[in-house]
Parts: sequence; structure tokens; C-alpha cells
Amino acid sequence: MTRHRNRTAAAMTAGALGLMLTGCGEQTPTSTQGSKIPPYADAEQLPEQLAPDGTTIVVGDPAAPAKVRVYEDPRCPVVEEFENLGGASALREMTVDRETKTEYTFASFRDDRLGGDGSKRAVNALRAALEADKFVEYHEVLFQNQIEVESSGGFTTSALLDLADEVNGLRSDSFDHAVKTMKYETFVKDSQKAYDGANGDEPLGPGTPTVVINDKQVPEEIFGLLFEEDLFRELLTSAHRSPGWWKAYQPT
Repeated sequence: MTRHRNRTAAAMTAGALGLMLTGCGEQTPTSTQGSKIPPYADAEQLPEQLAPDGTTIVVGDPAAPAKVRVYEDPRCPVVEEFENLGGASALREMTVDRETKTEYTFASFRDDRLGGDGSKRAVNALRAALEADKFVEYHEVLFQNQIEVESSGGFTTSALLDLADEVNGLRSDSFDHAVKTMKYETFVKDSQKAYDGANGDEPLGPGTPTVVINDKQVPEEIFGLLFEEDLFRELLTSAHRSPGWWKAYQPT
């Protein structure tokens, strides 16, 4: 299941639900103010690792006060909008500032619906990039080029290797071998299972993108905020400040 955004509806919903926003474009406080721990220099300096569950890729300071989990399918056009036009920019900034750590779970259901194996190959390549400590950079490159790549054949092996050339230091014999041989096929399958199981007893996963903040999924009523960078930043800031943030966003 994929989603569709409605920016006007998102803003109207924010007002209707009484979201405690500080205002679009205002500088939000960071966890590093008054702290001895400075933010990371940039996204390339972010630590990245595979969680003990074997399917979650964790980016950022493990001690960050907020946790954000994102469910994505590399071929999903709505994920592309989130990553390039929406709240993902705010999420990256707050991860660099040590306010959040970001966890990724990757689905590949779009292959079954559209044909081909592009999602699976892209997820495998992302796992290979993690092994090279280049996941953050490669993840950004894949979504920056998703539309063009999909229109010209999809995430093929050759396309994934060509895109890897845009990440300094990623290409190597081991990375190329992993991409060509689907070395992390088990990771791809297990990640899809983790996605499928994220929706409780429902037979399908929660849809992509889905964002879960501090173990609470962003409610459907304000799903559109994921595509408004400033509003999504304020949502994350509110969640950072209040453990029960999600209660304020439920309709009365």
C-alpha cells in the first residue's frame, strides 16, 4: 500500500488537531544547546550500523533523545516525495544535530506489484553500502535518482553500480560483488518480513512511507505532515519534548 499526500489538507489538519507548532521556518532548539556534545559535522559523519534484529539500519547518535523509524520501499514514488520534497530533510538535520536517531526498515513489495526485482536489488545494494559505511550517502543518491532510474529500466545491477560512482569511496571489489550476486538476499527477505509484521495482525505492512516516532506511528489524520518540511520538523520537535506527543494529535 502506498499513500498520497495533500499539502493543503495537512495544514488544515494541523490546525484542526491543535498541533503545538512554533511556526514555519523558525529555528527550533536542538539537543546540543547547553550540551558539551556538538552536532555531527554533516550527514556523512553520522554513525550507521545494523541493529541486533538483523533488519534495522540505525543512523545517528545511539543516545539521541528521540527515535524515528521509517519504513520505505525504494521503488515507491511517495517515498521519493518524502525523501526529496518532504520531511526527510528535517529528519536528516535533526539526526545530524543529535536530536534523533533514525531507523530504517526496507520493504520490497513493489516488485510483486509492478514486476521486476528493482526494489530487492536496491535494498541489497543499500545493505552492501552499510557494510562500506556509506549507507547514508548512497541512500540519498538512490532517492535523488529514483524517478529517472525507474523511467529508464529501474534499479538494475548496472544502474545501482553507476549510482554508487556518485558516492566517494563506495565502489570496491567487495561492494560490486555484493551488488552483482545479491549477497544480502537473506537481509532483503527478512526486511520484507519485518515490514509485513509491523502492522500487527493485519496481513499487509503499514504502507510506505510510514514514520514511527518514539514507538508511536504518525496518525493517519496527520500523515500529510510528512510532506511539509517545516511542519514535520515541528512534529519531531514536539515529540522530542513530550513522551506522550501523539495524544495531542488525535482527533477529539
